[in-house]
This record gives sequence, structure tokens and C-alpha cells, in this order.
Amino acid sequence: MIKNVNELNALRDIKRQELKLRHGGKVSASQEGGRMQILVCGVAGCLSSGSLEVASGLENLIKENHLEDEVKLIKTGCMGLCVQGPLMVVYPDKVMYTKVKPEDVEEIYESHIKGGKPVERLMAAEADGKIIEDALANHSFYSKQMKIALKNCGQIDPYSIEEYIGCDGYQALAKVLGEMEPEDVVDTMKASNLRGRGGAGFPTGVKWSFAAAQQQRKKYVCCNADEGDPGAFMDRSVLEGDPHSVLEAMAIAGYAIGSDQGYIYVRAEYPVAVKTLAAAIEQAKEYGLLGENILGKGFNFDIEVRLGAGAFVCGEETALMTSIEGNRGEPRPRPPFPAVKGLFGQPTILNNVETYATIPRIILNGVDWFNSIGTEKSKGTKVFAVGGKIARTGLVEVPMGTTLREIVFDMCGGIPNGKAFKAAQTGGPSGGCIPASALDTPIDYDNLIALGSMMGSGGLIVMDEDTCMVDLARFFLDFTVDESCGKCVPCRLGTKRMHEILTKITEGRGTLEDIDKLEFLANNIKNAALCGLGQTAPNPVLSTLRYFRDEYVAHVVDKRCPAGVCKAIVRYKIDKDTCKKCGICKKHCPVGAIEGDRKTGFTINRDKCIKCGVCMEQCPFKSVLRNA
Repeated sequence: MIKNVNELNALRDIKRQELKLRHGGKVSASQEGGRMQILVCGVAGCLSSGSLEVASGLENLIKENHLEDEVKLIKTGCMGLCVQGPLMVVYPDKVMYTKVKPEDVEEIYESHIKGGKPVERLMAAEADGKIIEDALANHSFYSKQMKIALKNCGQIDPYSIEEYIGCDGYQALAKVLGEMEPEDVVDTMKASNLRGRGGAGFPTGVKWSFAAAQQQRKKYVCCNADEGDPGAFMDRSVLEGDPHSVLEAMAIAGYAIGSDQGYIYVRAEYPVAVKTLAAAIEQAKEYGLLGENILGKGFNFDIEVRLGAGAFVCGEETALMTSIEGNRGEPRPRPPFPAVKGLFGQPTILNNVETYATIPRIILNGVDWFNSIGTEKSKGTKVFAVGGKIARTGLVEVPMGTTLREIVFDMCGGIPNGKAFKAAQTGGPSGGCIPASALDTPIDYDNLIALGSMMGSGGLIVMDEDTCMVDLARFFLDFTVDESCGKCVPCRLGTKRMHEILTKITEGRGTLEDIDKLEFLANNIKNAALCGLGQTAPNPVLSTLRYFRDEYVAHVVDKRCPAGVCKAIVRYKIDKDTCKKCGICKKHCPVGAIEGDRKTGFTINRDKCIKCGVCMEQCPFKSVLRNA
């Protein structure tokens, strides 16, 4: 139990010694942590690739050789470069190993841990094979990043509150309770210009000020960890890698608005995050950093976890609160806004995980520091989960104003297989598609809105030249139709009508009139839907119509899918001028649609063809043409 700030600082100073190795310092073998510390990513992509088996193998070798006092192994949260997992970093050498397999463990132990010689074949390298020393600082994936929300992810043991404290954890809470009045905290958040990282980017300090001004005795602090966007894993990574940053920030928010109770609404599909959160809350209570009379300052604050109901609409603030109350997750009309009448009818603030994870750093470093990062109207950094047709999928945190080109090409290695970049989708199914012509636009809230997209929670899906933008819009509408709660007519029926028109177009049955109807529907749903789900559901349609209307026209006029994705209107043809009559295409056709022989040549029977594309994939002479 930590009873006051002095005890907190004493523990911080002790743990800092152990953490020195990870920050360029040196400790003696007699100190806890020893001469070497090995960090292994134990979550998400690395976990699914066998990182726990790697960690277990290393632990066994360390124990068998009685090196527990000299070598410490820590299972961390996400290190970001997910495509190269399992990832391992050895300190103080700052050597990062990638794609480590259980069978590599003995070699790493013998050569590096025991012999002091890193295993070069496993070390992090650039695309050209150049090995990178201190990859977390110098690898092109990391070198342009600036970590605030992800500061501790991949660097500490998420199950150790003491390691968090050693990284200045709970110092922001101590500062707030010891040096600031609640209104000072609200003013600090206003001056920081921090905008909510979960959606439209509403100013955090303004939201807090609304709740603080209410006179009700009972108020609530909520955290939206119901990360529902396909391809998004930013919030999950913070919860799995640095849960105490969220708990600390929620306690600060509670002090600022006069609340003693917080709720974290987290996706039930995130079992590791749920487990990490539960352990963190238990530890914080044990150490007296949650509960009654925190740090002896007379402030009480507790936090409970609520599991999400699996509905995308519960990411909307009023639907989330309705779900916490035990009811079906449906949005409520606003006003009144949650800051006035929210959870259980009481004033409530709701921010997402990334927003909360940023707050302790602002309190400790000051608003001038935070305002020095980013653009004029979008301060600080933003975390993006980058996926799709990209060489390096993973998690990046960059200053606001970083261009899409820098993220896609400089950091994430560009498009694989020599394909051309076509578009990027930001904001998940609620966002829009950004074309190649906008690659050099600085990314911030206002620029994305101007492009017809939105920041959203930070999912960034990259598409190459083989992506059909009409089919992509249909895919996202399929998701939003399924996730609509059905409460309001524009969303319940309007999105379904849009999906039907898109399906008709991708099947070659569409008309030019259908394109006009689609645009008309999209604009009306955007203006009339009850909540953010319905209001943003048309974004993928509107943005693809804005930048890729020619593809819609090709589908309805030429009955042709330029990308060759929409099977109903795809056509395959064997080019007789380049065909070598080898018969490989016929051999591999699963339905016998290729007719002819090596003397007369080969043709495709379109009545039999199922448009699987196997003939095109197997032809070594590129003689099978699509949409010819």
C-alpha cells in the first residue's frame, strides 16, 4: 500500500534502476534485473505466431543454467512491427530479433546470451537486407515515430505496476492531487487542445468542463475500449501493453469533474486485454492507487470493467452507456449530451483508450510541450493500425501532420509485389477512401474530413491496383447494415437500400440511374440518421464516388470490373498471339472450362468458367488475360 507521494517516489526511484538497461544505462549484476534483460512481445500477432513458446524456451534455458539473477525475461505488449513477429529485444545491446521461432531459441541463448555474439540472421533488417543496430530507434519503421500513447508498450511488463511506476507512472495523478484544483486540471486539458482520439475529435477539455459544471453529486468517467473497426487494434494494444496509463488518466478525469466511479467498456473479443485490465485494477487497488483516500489526499476513485455486447453500435457513446446499464445497446437522441445526462441519468464523460493514455504525459510534460507537436488544429500524435496491401503491417504512432506517403512508403515499406498504391481507407467502415493524388496531404482531423474521410479511431487500410472500389464500398456497407441497431429508419432501411444498389452494380445489373440514386441516398442518410454509425455509414460510398466514379461507370456501362474483382462481370480470355499451347491452363482448370489441345490451341468456354482465375495464375507466359 502506497500511502503518500513520498512512498510513490521512493518506489519509482528503486524501479528506475532496473529499467536503466532499457534506456541506455547500466546496472550491476547484483541489482534486480541483472546484466541482461530480454523483452519478448507476448500479445496479438506475436502471440499467434508462437511468441509464448519462444519465451518459455528461453525461460527454461535461463533456469537450467541458473542465470535467473543475471538474465531477466519480460513478456511485453505490442512492439509495433507486427508483420515481423515474434519480436524480441535484448538489452543492453538493443538488438532486435524478428520472426523468432522456438527452434531459434537455443542458438540465441548459446551465441548471444551466453557468448555475447548476436545472431545476425535473425536481427531486424531493412528491405535491402541491411541489419539495423538499435532497430527500435533506427529502423525506418520506427525512426519517424513519436510515441506518447504507446510510450511504454513493448517496453515494460504490463502485469507489473512497479515497472509502470518506474517509468513515472502515477506521477501525473500525484501532481494533480497534490498541486492542482479540479478546475486547474480542466483548464490544463483545454489548453492542451487534445482532441478525442476515438472518432470526430471533440476537444477533451471542453467535454470535461461540461461535466465539471454540473451540480449533481454522482458523476461517472467512462472509457470506450469497444474497438469495433475492422483492422483496428490500437486501443487493444494499449490495454495489453500499458493498462495503468488508462487507469491513471481515468482517476485524473474523476478528480477533475468530481467523480468517484469509472467504467471501462471493453470488447469481449479481447480476452488478453480483459485479463491485463483486471490484473492492473487489482494491483492499483492493492497499492492504494485506486479506491479510497488515494495517496492520502482524501480522493476516492474506483474502476469496474464491463464487457462489450459484440455490437459495433456500442462504440457510439450513448449506446455504450445504455449497454453498461444492462439494456440493449441503442443510441439515444442528443441533446441532452452525456456530460449533462449520461450513464444512469448522471453527468458522464467518455473518452477512448488512446485519449486517456495521452493525458498523463500532458500533465507531466506540460501543455506547451504537447502543443509543440502536430498541426495548428490537431495537436499531439495519432496511433494508426496499418493493414491491407502493405509490406509492413503494424502499429505506428506519428505526429499529427505526417503525410500518408510517409506512413505507407517510408515507414511501412510500400506496396508488395510491385503493385501501385490505389487508395487508403481511414476511420474504418465509417471513414472514406483517400486516393493516390492525396498521398502528400498532412494527416489531421480537418484535412481528412476535407478529403471525405475521417480520423476515426485510427484504422488505416491500404489498397493496391487490384482493389475494386465499388466492391470495397459494398463490403463496408455489408458490415454497417449488419451492425445497424435498427432504431432509426435512415440507417435501418437506407443503408440496406444502398447495399442492394451496390450489389446490383457489382453483378453487372446496374444502371447510371442507380449511381444517382446511390449518391442521393448516401447524402440523405448522412444528414438524417440518429447516431454516428448511420451518419458516417455513407462515407465509403461518397468517397469512392468522388474519386473513383469511373469505376462505377465501367461496371454499369461497359459491364466490366476494371480491377477484375467482381466475378459476375469478369471475363477471361486466352491470347492466341502469346499462347505457347503448353496446356498448363487446361491442366489446372478445376471445372474443365478450357477446351482445345496442343495442336489447335486453347479457348475458354465462358458458360463453364467459374471465374476463379486459376488459369491466369498458372500460365507461365501471361497469355491468359482478364477483362479482355
